[in-house]
Amino acid sequence: MNANMETPARIAHAIAALGPGSLTEGGIRQHVAPLFSRVLGANRNRAYLANHSLGRPLDATTDDLAQAIGLWQSKLGDAWDDWLAEIGAYRARLAQLLGAPRADCVVPKTSAGQGLRAILNTYDEVPRVVATRGEFDSIDLILRQYAHRGRIALHFVEARDSGLFDAADLLAASKQADLVVVSQVLFHTGQMLPELPALVAAAHAGGARVLIDVYHSLGVFPVDVVALDADFAIGASYKYLRGGPGAGYLYLHPRHLDGSLSTLDVGWFAKKDHFAYQRPDPPQFAEGGDAFLESTPPVMTCYQARAGQVFTEAIGAQRLREYSLAQQQRLVSALAERGIGATGGSAYYGAFVVVTCKGDDASRAARRGVEALATRGVIADARGARIRLCPDVLTTTDELDLAASAVAEAIPL
Repeated sequence: MNANMETPARIAHAIAALGPGSLTEGGIRQHVAPLFSRVLGANRNRAYLANHSLGRPLDATTDDLAQAIGLWQSKLGDAWDDWLAEIGAYRARLAQLLGAPRADCVVPKTSAGQGLRAILNTYDEVPRVVATRGEFDSIDLILRQYAHRGRIALHFVEARDSGLFDAADLLAASKQADLVVVSQVLFHTGQMLPELPALVAAAHAGGARVLIDVYHSLGVFPVDVVALDADFAIGASYKYLRGGPGAGYLYLHPRHLDGSLSTLDVGWFAKKDHFAYQRPDPPQFAEGGDAFLESTPPVMTCYQARAGQVFTEAIGAQRLREYSLAQQQRLVSALAERGIGATGGSAYYGAFVVVTCKGDDASRAARRGVEALATRGVIADARGARIRLCPDVLTTTDELDLAASAVAEAIPL
């Protein structure tokens, strides 16, 4: 393969060599692993099962960032022509992955939380917001702070005794909401939220809008925001899209891009003609999703996220999902053979397997368990009492078996 190929061509060449159909470990080793030679080489003595936390970058990511900096060095201010084109490409790639109908439905953000705030700040009156207790800490904190300041009326839906959420509870709560905020996949258990299309439909029937956090689903399995009829979606490229920190996004359904919805979270890039430097009062905003842009945008994150987005689209979310489920099922079986129960590996869960510690101080046991796993060459993490183990397409069968043995040795359950 020509090392000087541009990122999309280089990745397309490798994926084409895989051929159609289901992924195999041999094919991945031959054609996909070379795209990740730097991260694999630097971590050859560790089984990395924290892909649900920070995804492994492609070699091309280094080259893409170098391109962005090279434009800065060579063109100075004129680099903005290229940089703005890359921001547009970033939006288009995410729109494709999300199933969004057009690129301006996607607004670049530095985090999912920033996207949530933009939507909360569209309400002039105090909205009734419903969320689950299982939302990620940033989302939870933002909602609590808005409630504390009297900006929203917040109601949390509780998990059942199993630790999982029930569709009936969510459907009932949505009838009393102006905005429903839910994750498609819960970050601590890996549970896929049950009957999400029915929840969206019920919320809409009651006059509510729905914001879906797709952080743990985009890049894990096919996501179609149009089929879901989501009003909004938030996420970032940090995990399964292999784009590192800072490459976030807000999706808005086209029905909210007709000028009827506006936010307080704006800057000069949201102006109708921002290079005209006019200051009409009231402000005049750009059309479509550009009305949700903010101040001078970060650029490096769009280059940083390029290779991971291109890779995910090229290899296909459905193929990744099928391969991931097979890996998870093998890991769950290997753990069971060693007397350890685990959840994951089914259509009802996302990308990772969960081993739950028991006892009076289960959270501490989980943290210590993760530390003990690291000494055995297995990288995982813990959320509360749950140890999360997430293979990705680069993970080998030997690494899964190593992880199962390490859990059996290191963690008293």
